[in-house]
Amino acid sequence: MIAAGFSLIDQTKMITAASELARNTLRYGGGGEAHMMKLMNGMRQGIGLTFIDHGPGITDLKQALTDGFTTGGGMGLGLSGAKRLADEFDIESAPGQGTTVKISKWKPF
Repeated sequence: MIAAGFSLIDQTKMITAASELARNTLRYGGGGEAHMMKLMNGMRQGIGLTFIDHGPGITDLKQALTDGFTTGGGMGLGLSGAKRLADEFDIESAPGQGTTVKISKWKPF
């Protein structure tokens, strides 16, 4: 992110979001994969992160994205916090199917 010219604030936001999502992947998904990619959209540059697990999945995504909701005794800000910190957030999950979360941050022009 430094090489791409992201500000310290944007770097901190993405690292914080990535930490939360990686923790969820390990704790609730039993482990999985993390991928980082450079994004390009015309002249626009960004960073994308994808977290994939093959755990039990999330039964109620709307509830899981609600501030304060937790199944693990934490503060309940992991998914909702990551969503707020990223420019783009996408989550796919179903019971028994695991969970995939994608986030991205775009560098301002």
